[in-house]
Amino acid sequence: MTAPSTPHQHASADDPRILLDDQIGAFESVPPYPPRTEREAEFYELRDGEMFLNMGPQHPSTHGVLRVVLKINGERVVDLDPVLGYLHRGVEKLCENSDYHHIISQVDPLEYVSSLFNEWAPVMAFEQLLDVEVPRRAEYIRVLTGELNRIASHALFMGWMALDLGGLTPILWSFIERDEIVEMLAAVTGQRMLFNYFRIGGVNGDLNHEFMSRLGDWMSRAAAQHEANTQLLNENEIFVRRMRGMGLLDRDTALRMAVTGPNIRAAGVPFDIRRAHPYSVYDELEFNIPVRGAGPAGGDALDRYLLRVDEVRESLRIIDQCLHNMPDGPIMAKLPRLLRPRPGRAWAAVEAPRGLYGTYAISDGTDQPFRMKIHDPSFVHLQLVGMLMKDNLIADTMAVMASLDPVMGGVDK
Repeated sequence: MTAPSTPHQHASADDPRILLDDQIGAFESVPPYPPRTEREAEFYELRDGEMFLNMGPQHPSTHGVLRVVLKINGERVVDLDPVLGYLHRGVEKLCENSDYHHIISQVDPLEYVSSLFNEWAPVMAFEQLLDVEVPRRAEYIRVLTGELNRIASHALFMGWMALDLGGLTPILWSFIERDEIVEMLAAVTGQRMLFNYFRIGGVNGDLNHEFMSRLGDWMSRAAAQHEANTQLLNENEIFVRRMRGMGLLDRDTALRMAVTGPNIRAAGVPFDIRRAHPYSVYDELEFNIPVRGAGPAGGDALDRYLLRVDEVRESLRIIDQCLHNMPDGPIMAKLPRLLRPRPGRAWAAVEAPRGLYGTYAISDGTDQPFRMKIHDPSFVHLQLVGMLMKDNLIADTMAVMASLDPVMGGVDK
């Protein structure tokens, strides 16, 4: 039995019940509806010599499923419009329909290369609602595993940065470094990517022999290996010259656009949540806050890369102190199985690899949050791409975007 045919359609050869259009139209850049905002009307109006170019959403260098519409004049980018939503799952609404324990697994897939920080912020917010005091050993374990996750994230950033400029070897080296770290994290968390390790009141399991053995072996050569990896890029003239002076972000613009994390520190602003609003045991540890791009022009893509190189060195210092200062004791506070916080609201933020990652939670006294909002730094930083890309070449689009280090899972939520 075949479906009744209609004009301009024909039956599929695979399944006659399915009708296909005779002509498949091109994927148009311009939305099929009238402009809804002033910005939309301005962007989708072409002047002489200008044209639209779609980049993504399947592009291999958009750090997730991101579609970027470029308005170009020759090889130069006139304007840019990032189109979001391809990964949207409604995570915040899912969390509002989950109990407090279940939420930890819901937020893991957001910034999937640094999942521990996705868990850390909501767990801290829920601990405020419950007036829970986390054991000191658990806090040290959180900092230790979090800094390991930060190094793994920055290692992948360095590889992606080189890949977006056309270099293949650095991404292979970065994955070697990243895989070593996630293998040791898997020894203590049970997973290599979506760790689901932090718990309200502590962590899910103490450090074990396999983790400590792997960590000791890795720490013995981590500093030297990091210097070797960065030397591969820092002494590459093509890599350095391509990024120098590209995507300049000055201090005032960074502050006005609510930039945080490595991107604002690369613009000359020494703002780090671990120092500005200390949490966990960071106030007991010694580490520096690297800053680049302190001149009037601000920081470029090279500064944003070099700042993350500096941060890896500081993370190694923090890990070493955690290993020497970690006390014995319990790793979990005593809590009832079913959590019903008192009615109220709480905000908690952590210094994630991409910047300030925060959670705002409202409790109505039940076992599920009444409202939960997630502040993701990648979403905030993506608004910079159009500003930083103006008058640069098409070939530099992905390099400028890579220097901001967005992860689309967190952007779309």
